[in-house]
Amino acid sequence: MHTIVKSLIAGAAGTSALNLATYLDMAIRARAASTTPQQTVERLAGLADVDLGHDERAGHRKEALGALTGYATGAGAALCYGLLSSRRRPSWPAGVGALTALAMAGSNVPMTVLGVTDPREWPVSSWISDVVPHLAYGLTAYVAYELLRSSPR
Repeated sequence: MHTIVKSLIAGAAGTSALNLATYLDMAIRARAASTTPQQTVERLAGLADVDLGHDERAGHRKEALGALTGYATGAGAALCYGLLSSRRRPSWPAGVGALTALAMAGSNVPMTVLGVTDPREWPVSSWISDVVPHLAYGLTAYVAYELLRSSPR
């Protein structure tokens, strides 16, 4: 199986784990979903001069596109990892850490650059809400990628 396909499968598995961890956190702490993905889509649409519609339609599009950017980030982080590690297999702590960092950077850097959020101002609870799901992503994507890498052709 090609590195790109393995990476995309691992990214999908990792993204599922991230979503599971996020929704468990929301259920346990009875917290609302973050609106930063929708705000990011709104800022990007403004910069690209793209009309998302009005009223409910715009809100629904922002919500859907925000979720889709999460899937794209998960796929992109795993693809970067797969391409960078295709020749040399990192240890599991390094691999999990790299995937976690790639996913966090892929989601937080654009939001920070666009002025949607500023991680320097986050309380500890926000950091936990961000790090734990991304760690679930990193661990799951790493295990999935390594299982696929080890599988016979």
